[in-house]
Amino acid sequence: MGWGMSPCFRRLRGCLLAPAAALVLCCVTASGLAAEHAFDYFAPPGPHDPWSPKIAGWQSRERHATPETETHSPASVSVAGSDARAPDGSVPLRQKFDAFRVEERRSLARRVAAWIQTEARLHYFPDGRADHWATLEETLERGGDDCDGLELLVNQALRDLGFSQDEVFRAIVYRPSDGQHHMVTFWFEERNDPWVIDPTGAMTAGMPRMSDLPEWRPLKVFSEQREFTVRAVRTDLRP
Repeated sequence: MGWGMSPCFRRLRGCLLAPAAALVLCCVTASGLAAEHAFDYFAPPGPHDPWSPKIAGWQSRERHATPETETHSPASVSVAGSDARAPDGSVPLRQKFDAFRVEERRSLARRVAAWIQTEARLHYFPDGRADHWATLEETLERGGDDCDGLELLVNQALRDLGFSQDEVFRAIVYRPSDGQHHMVTFWFEERNDPWVIDPTGAMTAGMPRMSDLPEWRPLKVFSEQREFTVRAVRTDLRP
C-alpha cells in the first residue's frame, strides 16, 4: 500500500477475533468520533490485562539491550503560568525564565515530531503476519520499522535531549469507531493531558494534546521499567 491516507498498519478486524494474548497493534488513519472523557493515566494494570504480557516481553528485551538508567515514579510537570507582576507592573524575571523554558521545551518536542513524521515516509516497514515489537537497536539495525519501532526514536530522542523518564512514555491508543490500535509517545508536561507525538502521522500530525483527539482512547502508558493502565475518570460528579 502506498503512503497516502493509510501509511501505517493493517486493520484490527482480524485481531479482534484472535485470543487476547495475540493482540496486534494497528496503525491508522484519522476519523471522527466525538466523546468527552477525562483519564487517570497511571492506574496499575489488572491481573488479567491482555496487553501486559506483550508489554512485559518488550520491556525485558529492551532492558537487556540498553544500559540500566535511573528511574523515578511518574510525576506531574508543573507549567509556569503565574500572572503575578512586580509592584511597578513589570514581569518578574522568574516568570520570564519559566515561560522561556516551557516554550523552548515545546518547540524542541515539536521539532522531534516533525522530524520523525518526515522520516517515517522513508523508514516505515510493516511487520507482516506476525506482530513484533522491536527494540530500539533492532529498529536502527533494520533501518526502520512500523509505528511501535519508530516510536522508540521519539522516546529516546526526547530523553537524550533532557526530558525525564517521569514525563515521557510509550502509549497504546485505541479508536472505538473502527477498532484500530496505534503506538505513540506521550509527553506529560501536564499529568492529566499529555502531548501526543505520533511517529507516523497516521493518527495525527504535529503535536496535539490528547484532549484534542476525542475520537481516540488511551489504553496503556509504559516504559522499559513501568506499566500503567489508563482509566476513565468521571468529571460530571458533584460533591
